[in-house]
Amino acid sequence: MRQSAKQWLGLVAVALLSSGVTLGTYSYITKSNRTVNSDGSSLPVSFTSLSAAPAVSTDFTVAAENSVHAVVHIKATSMKKGYVQSSDPFFDFFFGDRGQGQVQPQPQVGFGSGVIISSDGYIVTNNHVVDGSDELDVTLNDNRTFKAKLIGADPATDIALIKIDQKDLPVIPFGDSDKLKVGEWVLAVGNPFNLTSTVTAGIVSAKARSIGVSSGSMKIESFIQTDAAVNPGNSGGALVNTRGELIGINTAIASQTGNYTGYSFAVPVTIVSKVVADLKQYGTVQRALLGVEMGSVNDELVKKYDLHVNEGAFVSKVTDRSAAMEAGVKPNDVIVAVNDVKIKNSSELQEQISRYRPGDKVKVTVMRGKDQKDFAVTLRNKNGNTSVVKEVGAEVLGAAFEELSSDLKKQLGVDSGVQVAGLSKGKFQDAGIRKGFVILKINDTRIEKKEDVEQIAARIQSGNAGDQAMFVVGVYPNGKSAYYAIDLSE
Repeated sequence: MRQSAKQWLGLVAVALLSSGVTLGTYSYITKSNRTVNSDGSSLPVSFTSLSAAPAVSTDFTVAAENSVHAVVHIKATSMKKGYVQSSDPFFDFFFGDRGQGQVQPQPQVGFGSGVIISSDGYIVTNNHVVDGSDELDVTLNDNRTFKAKLIGADPATDIALIKIDQKDLPVIPFGDSDKLKVGEWVLAVGNPFNLTSTVTAGIVSAKARSIGVSSGSMKIESFIQTDAAVNPGNSGGALVNTRGELIGINTAIASQTGNYTGYSFAVPVTIVSKVVADLKQYGTVQRALLGVEMGSVNDELVKKYDLHVNEGAFVSKVTDRSAAMEAGVKPNDVIVAVNDVKIKNSSELQEQISRYRPGDKVKVTVMRGKDQKDFAVTLRNKNGNTSVVKEVGAEVLGAAFEELSSDLKKQLGVDSGVQVAGLSKGKFQDAGIRKGFVILKINDTRIEKKEDVEQIAARIQSGNAGDQAMFVVGVYPNGKSAYYAIDLSE
């Protein structure tokens, strides 16, 4: 019994000694800020409390409150056209038999979002939200609904401007997308799946992205990429910063399913503001052109052409009689800055040039071999001059036009023509032409693109067409043919 007690006391002593050694070792390591590796060597270590660092504020309530009332729901209705048979002898004389049978137009409805940018009813949205629509209905956050008219659209940037007849509306102030940083919090405000006034949050994950979704002959893509959840119905809605300022228009998602899978893309407000101002003032975008074919600098180009920079826009071709050629830019130059703003890739160059109008002068900085050169470039329009291009349809005829899709051509049984996409006070409206009318011929000239209408009107106004009248022949979506005589002499 006594022997057992001695053994028990011995075990207790060993345990106490082990505890003391452990505590002592821990105390020594803590004081010396060192730890021991498995090989017996030591490394510095510091013990930091995770709760000591201040938390980053993620309260977005002010930004949401400042923006949600200025984001609207847009309902775009178009009529599905069918094959028709004309019974008009005059019409058949010009165009012959265009098919048999008549199909009743079927309404097609699409939904999207828009952002009120002025208290008197101007709303910016995506071109693909309103493209081809016959009727636009805008619902405000307070559930009031208004008819909207199309002011103008730019497929190259996928931006459109519409207007409702209303005053004292809430607006979102424009921010500065240039100052936006990767990693910065942003909010996407819109109407996904017709769920109105929806706000999602994320961060800016990249800038100046080109993803190949814009249409038009001179598409411009320099998207803000975010991980804020965006879904069908968000198109045309607002991307705002934490101060509730508009820094982009949500436009697209990267998805194989059609729904959000991690990335969304917005047109920067620096592009939006220029496009909207042009549409409002001129009826068309004043697009300045540098006159180069280009691509982003990459490792392959660096090795092939012995470039001395790893970033920039590589000039593969300079267009004849262009602004760039006139200034002295040459093939194989690398454009690295515009007005001292650094250019990392071709998308950033597109974005910078898109901010200017024909006639504006910019400083273009290039690397030519090892040498840096600055050129004073006077930008030009698509016609090769510096004149402001005014939309004849909006300015004189009181109409906006859009070209026919291949599906619409097939449905109507025609192979060319343009459609009246919008009307305001002007010659077309006075003559009785209604929205949706498809123009096939003017003054016996076949119409294939909207520029044809503008050029004919311009020639007539300048007195170079021999008379002052436009004889317009076409067809309505319901299959009814019509022709109008429009006097442009007044």
